[in-house]
Amino acid sequence: MKKQIKKLGIAIVAIAFIGLSMSCEATKNANNAQKGAVIGTTGGAVLGAIIGNQVGSSKDNQVIGAVIGGVVGGTAGVLIGNKMDKQAQKIEEEIPGAEVERIDDAIVITFDEGSGVFFETNKFNLNTQSRENLDKLSGVMKEYPDTNILVVGHTDSTGPYEFNMDLSKNRAEAVTGYLVSKGLASGRFTTTWYGPDRPAHDNSTAEGRAKNRRVNVAIVPNEKMIEDAKKEAGEN
Repeated sequence: MKKQIKKLGIAIVAIAFIGLSMSCEATKNANNAQKGAVIGTTGGAVLGAIIGNQVGSSKDNQVIGAVIGGVVGGTAGVLIGNKMDKQAQKIEEEIPGAEVERIDDAIVITFDEGSGVFFETNKFNLNTQSRENLDKLSGVMKEYPDTNILVVGHTDSTGPYEFNMDLSKNRAEAVTGYLVSKGLASGRFTTTWYGPDRPAHDNSTAEGRAKNRRVNVAIVPNEKMIEDAKKEAGEN
């Protein structure tokens, strides 16, 4: 699957938690770093990218929303955007199969059957290619230590519900566990899973089901990166 870095300028209103009023002209030609100066909202667009159209007020969604946090505005937002742009580009270069998106202040990576990290049917053990790609991802994450990492597992809707919940849990934990085993601090990670409950694609088609069998990894600025950017920008 061809990877891509999507330049998203406006958080999706339907999934944002706080209303946003801004000029489209102000951001439509801006890069992600520049957008940090004009966008100020919560990470609703990031949440939507991870759990599809099923954004709501459930406890799990709120937990993920807390990890993602809000978009940092002003000059600090520009500085953070520059760092996240560079990290996203490095991931794209290192893992040719991964789908990489830059959304708000975050990087969202989607691994499915055609994009870098995949699993045999009904299994959660990482194969050789998947481990190699995660080795490359862990290397980039080590270069940029001031981030938190969210790992979310999903399945399609076929098969028993409880089996799918366990499968998504085991797959997400397999990814997190492997990355931690490569020397990344476990405190950077939040791991959760949704089984078939958060489809991003149509489960009535074979292609949609294949895309729903996925693990999402979101990389977001941690508190240190945000505070350092504010100090550098003179905004503290």
